[in-house]
Amino acid sequence: MMTLEQKVAEVERVFEKLDGEIAQFRGWSGLYCPSGCGKCCFKADIEATVIEFLPFAFHMYKNGKALHWLEELKKNDSPVCRILNPQQAGQGLCSEYKYRGIICRLFGYSSRKNKYGKAELLTCEIIKNQESYPAAARTVESGSGKVPVMHDYYLQLYAIDMDLARNFYPVNKALKMALETVLHYYAYRNEA
Repeated sequence: MMTLEQKVAEVERVFEKLDGEIAQFRGWSGLYCPSGCGKCCFKADIEATVIEFLPFAFHMYKNGKALHWLEELKKNDSPVCRILNPQQAGQGLCSEYKYRGIICRLFGYSSRKNKYGKAELLTCEIIKNQESYPAAARTVESGSGKVPVMHDYYLQLYAIDMDLARNFYPVNKALKMALETVLHYYAYRNEA
């Protein structure tokens, strides 16, 4: 059985591999999220698993901020992701970009198999309106362009801890449950 620290390290390895594949995909496709966009972050129906926010919760715990974040999540019932920071400058609007979930990494830069078994690019209208989108979509459909497959990455998280990866929750509930998981783990330990 893996320790919490081992699970966090494994999730981070999955993220690192995914980030590398996304960089390759962006390189050959020419597709990108416009700087400061974050439109997808404002969707009220984003769902995530607990495991994908373990690195975030662990980081917050290590920095003495886990209880603060948990209280903030408990008192605010907004469906919009609480780690979103619209006032932040630069790429993305995530206040904890390094620790964002896998859904945040995959959206815009992944594919799925459609009902005909063909790869289908999953992205937003903003990226679909980019000049290089039609060619990238055709390349993905033909199978000649490598793009992360959403299902494959969720299976990798499932292999780390099926209980924490099995169910999808509204993003803030997944954040809250990840923080509770980390806090519970350390509640009876004298380690950090």
